[in-house]
Amino acid sequence: MTDPVQQPDPVQQPDPARVVDPPPAPAAVPPPPPAPQPVLSVISMISGILGVVVGLVGWGLLFSIGAVVLGHLGQRKEREAKGFWITGLVTGYAGILLNLVVIVIWVVLLIALASTGNWNWYDYEDLNDFR
Repeated sequence: MTDPVQQPDPVQQPDPARVVDPPPAPAAVPPPPPAPQPVLSVISMISGILGVVVGLVGWGLLFSIGAVVLGHLGQRKEREAKGFWITGLVTGYAGILLNLVVIVIWVVLLIALASTGNWNWYDYEDLNDFR
């Protein structure tokens, strides 16, 4: 038995005359350029810290001088990395002072040791007592 009333097709194609085109997609906005990396300031901070740590034995003077130079370069060229170059400058100047003090102490100790004329840590005559 066929139904005389025609049912609409559930998957009916829309009438092409009534189809409205969707609005155009907005133009893609290019991403902003990446921010420059604060390389000078970071290296200044690292060398300043190394200058202080190695300066405790008197060998960090070059690290500290490098930290000061790179810190001032970072101050001019990388203003946005203020924390890094300030840390590099402070630790650099503190490392220079520390290194100079330690070097002076080493020189005074070596001069005092050289002026005694006795480079031996023990006396050979005391060794003869144990024979």
